[in-house]
Amino acid sequence: MDSNGPPRGTCDLLVVGGGINGAGIARDAAGRGLSVVLCEQHDLAAHTSSASTKLIHGGLRYLEYHEYRLVRKALQEREVLLNAAPHITWPLRFVMPHDDHLRPRWLIRLGLFLYDHLAERRLLPDSRGVNLRRHVAGAALQPKYRRGFIYSDGWVDDARLVALNAVDLQQRGGEVHTRTRCTALARLGDGWRATLVGEDGAARAVDARAVVNATGPWVRRFLDEVAEAPSRHQVRLVKGSHIVVPKLFDHGHAYLFQNPDQRIVFAIPYEQDFTLIGTTDVEFQGDAGAVHIDAAEVDYLCTQASRYFRTSVTPTDVVWQYSGVRPLLEDAAASAASVTRDYLLEMAPDGPPLLSVFGGKLTTYRRLAEDAMDLLLPRLDHRAPTWTAGEPLPGGDLPHADFAAFLHGTEARYPWLPPALRLRYARAYGRRIAHVVGPAESMAGLGEEVLPGLHAAEVDYLRRHEWARTAEDILWRRSKLGLHLPPGSAAVLDAWLQAHGER
Repeated sequence: MDSNGPPRGTCDLLVVGGGINGAGIARDAAGRGLSVVLCEQHDLAAHTSSASTKLIHGGLRYLEYHEYRLVRKALQEREVLLNAAPHITWPLRFVMPHDDHLRPRWLIRLGLFLYDHLAERRLLPDSRGVNLRRHVAGAALQPKYRRGFIYSDGWVDDARLVALNAVDLQQRGGEVHTRTRCTALARLGDGWRATLVGEDGAARAVDARAVVNATGPWVRRFLDEVAEAPSRHQVRLVKGSHIVVPKLFDHGHAYLFQNPDQRIVFAIPYEQDFTLIGTTDVEFQGDAGAVHIDAAEVDYLCTQASRYFRTSVTPTDVVWQYSGVRPLLEDAAASAASVTRDYLLEMAPDGPPLLSVFGGKLTTYRRLAEDAMDLLLPRLDHRAPTWTAGEPLPGGDLPHADFAAFLHGTEARYPWLPPALRLRYARAYGRRIAHVVGPAESMAGLGEEVLPGLHAAEVDYLRRHEWARTAEDILWRRSKLGLHLPPGSAAVLDAWLQAHGER
């Protein structure tokens, strides 16, 4: 199974699904004193939760669909997450060039006014109009875009957000078992008996008083085939794809582009040397675990970006691409873009507690977890107050949530770390950087440089404490080092991992 060994035989709560919603619910439950087991069929954040646009945002475009409740809830969560994990999150200003042929200026101003005032803000500044001929963000745009708007949202390393919730869950006594499938769920008295199958093929039974089905795109399949439980709800699978190209601008702002089809596309500074462009909304049928971007989506993203940037973006510029399937709550919307991004929690109508998560978005995962606890705790005859709103995630306990001051402190503590590596460690691990560096007092103390910028000490940390098992886990989810390394690096790392085993 995992380096943790087999799961405990009994627990209060079994959470199936190691994406952001499953990890968030499991963490919340463990912090309220429940015994928790989390199982995930692949790696943490292996699917939807690592394929987002990496934003903490209210969803400005959802206002057009009158999703005021969802937008307000997400806006409230922005600053909660910025304070909880200031190493993997940060504020981001978005520039929206105005196209006279699309939404009128008054409508955008009204939308931004609502966006500014639907929830209290302390960290993020107001929106405003901008003269793109004078603003630094205008230089990268075509000259025809003279005016625009600027507003605030936030950035997050989505896969690391999932991993940190799992780390906190384990620190609070919970168990995490990756590459472990729940293949059967049967009623056992007042609870459930789950059959969990690990990579070794061994089946082990776990008895749980309650089960959460947080399997994302597989939520209905789990109910139909594993739990054999009825449901009144369906999910609508929508593929969202992104492309990464060499950076198109040299400033820290992001862009929101309006398109003639009424959709929007973001262009975001990414990993110092790149620009992230996305996303698409495409109805999806097929295996959610084997989703890929197609040529039409690449062309779409390149075309929409090229409508705005001075530098044309073509498919040959793409250095990386990724896709994920969003399991949206089916609401009979006419288009994929207009399907609600809100969530619904469904408790099985009879028998032991079985709670299924339909829909949701990255920004609201913590609120979703609290709502799940509101439904589960009475059924478990357990009382415990909410706690996650004011509790930092592992590594995020920076004084005053000030990353710049923390980074300055790491320069004094680890002067021998190269600046680029020190920044990467500080961003990825926050105050847990000490667990990565350990007793090292020089670069030699970090052990072998397995790949450029990746040392044995970090690999060991990720294997021991963050459930990383493969090169893909390390290079594309726990980090984005894969973008910066030469072809063939993943094979080199996989061979190294196999040769060195668990240490």
